[in-house]
Amino acid sequence: MSPAGKGEVLTDSYGRTLRSLRMSITDRCNLNCIYCHNEGHVGHSPEMSVDTIVNIVEVGSQFGIDCLKLSGGEPLVRKDLEEALVRLPDMKDVSLTTNGTMLRARASSLKDAGLDRVNISLDSLDPEKYQKISNCVKGTFDKVLDGIHEAVDAGLTPVKLNMVLLKDFNDDEIKDMLDFTRSYNGDVILQLIELMDFGDLSQYKINANEVERSLLSASSEVKVRELHKRKKYIINSAEVEFVRPVDNTEFCANCNRLRVTADGKLKPCLLVNDNLVDVSNASKDELPDLFRLAVSRRVPFCKSLQEF
Repeated sequence: MSPAGKGEVLTDSYGRTLRSLRMSITDRCNLNCIYCHNEGHVGHSPEMSVDTIVNIVEVGSQFGIDCLKLSGGEPLVRKDLEEALVRLPDMKDVSLTTNGTMLRARASSLKDAGLDRVNISLDSLDPEKYQKISNCVKGTFDKVLDGIHEAVDAGLTPVKLNMVLLKDFNDDEIKDMLDFTRSYNGDVILQLIELMDFGDLSQYKINANEVERSLLSASSEVKVRELHKRKKYIINSAEVEFVRPVDNTEFCANCNRLRVTADGKLKPCLLVNDNLVDVSNASKDELPDLFRLAVSRRVPFCKSLQEF
């Protein structure tokens, strides 16, 4: 097995250099959102140990991967998350995607353990709508709001609110959501997310181009993120970004992320399931070659190769 060479980076055959790792640390969740794709993972499986999580991240960092996003399921169902965070190597950015329902009690401990910031799912400011989307019990909505407040107070900022847009259900709440984020004076940013086509949800599919035009019309300034070439709109001092992972060749063309499934498989692309590389039982010495193998299997899902 070949260790990561000094200064070696992982670049796929389309010239995309890996800088980011998105790791699902569990497929368990205390909610059951109608649009959930579970990071492309199917079924339930044993979770990776803290040792396995740390080994994967350490080897990734040896290849120059300096951004880590932890996700689930709901990652806060794991009580050993802080233990894993403390043991991670130094990285440019360590973030977490959560539904926020359990964040209030752990925001400070997560920050102390090394977490930089959080993304929190909040699809509606209407408690009844929120309950229908997430299939939760009454009172859960208030726990999410508490989690947002605690995350800001703990310095897990900028907090990004992930709002999946659902046609004729919550797509009329964008202004209200912007007002909500604006009240945090820049510590909270809104991310509008195009619904991914999982399950029978076609009735909720929005017109993404119309959303973009509406944001552009209302904005005073538009910035473009280097990664994925996504636009950030500034609307009366509030920042909103529209994430379009579907039929977006630029999203694929600029992807610098490798994923890890909850059961310990390197996943070259969110939307492809037949090219995974199992690292669940790999030793730290075996991991570098398995990383190289996973990167060699990366093919843009958009299949629009003329973009490269």
